[in-house]
Amino acid sequence: MFLFKRKGEAESDEDLLQQYLRSGDAEYFGILYNRYIPLVYGLCLKYLRAPEDAEDAVMQLFEELSDKVKHYEISNFKTWLYSVAKNHCLQLLRRDAREFPADWNTLVAESGEFLDLLEEEGDEEQLKALHHCLDRLPEEQRVSVCEFFLSEKSYAEIAEQTGYLLKSVKSYIQNGKRNLKLCIEKTTKEWGYCPI
Repeated sequence: MFLFKRKGEAESDEDLLQQYLRSGDAEYFGILYNRYIPLVYGLCLKYLRAPEDAEDAVMQLFEELSDKVKHYEISNFKTWLYSVAKNHCLQLLRRDAREFPADWNTLVAESGEFLDLLEEEGDEEQLKALHHCLDRLPEEQRVSVCEFFLSEKSYAEIAEQTGYLLKSVKSYIQNGKRNLKLCIEKTTKEWGYCPI
């Protein structure tokens, strides 16, 4: 459904964005947006709950953002896109007067904070520290954090899959996220580069 040519595929987000802004060639923006379709789709699916609504939102965002991006100063495209996509979904929910998911506030806060850990796109040292620290979390925390943030499963899905109590899953995610952040900060200092 979302296919673009391979031109510029290996370039950084910043380079693609600058080339798009300079040339106006939509292909550059298409390549850039295509990188984050799984992230945007997963986010939209969590809020909108219906796959067809999430797909529509992904396409609406692409059409809107190809023009909107020209009016913003964007330092980190991934973070900016996440924020814009979240706001787009919230507007759709408000417009349609839908019910918010029961754990919506927690979900938004936790997803945003976790993405902050990965904010520096392409920073190999931070990714090494992240993997290093994930391996050091207690198993329940590691499994819960990975399933929630990386596999985008709900608390209930994680509880069903693992056999953990629902309230334990929430606790494992909160504690795991906090421990992960502390570990990454400590590890980056020990390894001799800037912490997150």
